[in-house]
Amino acid sequence: MDWQGWALFGLLATTALTAVMIAFQMAGWTRLDLPLVLGSLVTPDPDKARIAGFFIHLAAGQVFALGYAAVFALLGRATWWIGALLGLLHVAVALTVILPLLPGIHPRMASTRAGPASRAALEPPGLLGLNYGIQTPAVAVAAHLVYGSLLGLLLTVN
Repeated sequence: MDWQGWALFGLLATTALTAVMIAFQMAGWTRLDLPLVLGSLVTPDPDKARIAGFFIHLAAGQVFALGYAAVFALLGRATWWIGALLGLLHVAVALTVILPLLPGIHPRMASTRAGPASRAALEPPGLLGLNYGIQTPAVAVAAHLVYGSLLGLLLTVN
């Protein structure tokens, strides 16, 4: 496996995923702001949270890229379509497991059971992130297809 490529291409793919998410957010397709959601885990200030969240997302992207690289190594090949399939698996877990569980651990995110007394700054994403807009699942799928496809194209298996 090309481990130096993993380090570089993981950053590139994560940057592309983040750019797709932000572009769709700015276009009004989704209200999901991943840097804000992740960064507000560590700070209540929204401006600082976006900066911290960007770096948290880059680090998480590297960890996931390592997982993709390990799968490519196990399969003995890396292609764009295998990367895209891994991206679909990745986004399916993110939308159906991780996002719905987030209110249980996030100190500044409301839960569906918190009621009106909650002082949380962020609304819960709900299943598939639908609380952030009806197009949010499609945006997340597109971003993760880009991420996985890039890793599949750029990584090489020795």
